[in-house]
Amino acid sequence: MLLIVCPYCGKRPEIEFTYGGQAHLARPKQPSLLDDQAWAEFLYMRANTKGVYAERWRHARGCGRFFNALRDTTTDHFLAFYKTGEAQPTVPTQSATAGQPARSAPSEPALPAQPAPSGPPAPSAPNEPTP
Repeated sequence: MLLIVCPYCGKRPEIEFTYGGQAHLARPKQPSLLDDQAWAEFLYMRANTKGVYAERWRHARGCGRFFNALRDTTTDHFLAFYKTGEAQPTVPTQSATAGQPARSAPSEPALPAQPAPSGPPAPSAPNEPTP
């Protein structure tokens, strides 16, 4: 289970949150003065960076508040969580951490490898074709 850290409530399961898109977008001061192309770009065009990406999240099934998170899109690991209105934190680069990204929320632990079954194959059911 993926745990996301709400800056207001602490660690909670991913199912309690909804994604809110790219963080730190500034709404145009006078949107009525924009032409259709500029308004469409504001509404629909977002950065799609490979690497660290600032996102908005909402604790929909908890406190209901929005907050921001930094997530590495290449590994899908969260690097930092911070309240809306706070400055974006700096995170160490991959080279500074020797390939180990900093993580604020643990991901699901890897399951141990299962041994391959040994012996003859199990008999098939009467309605199944034999291989």
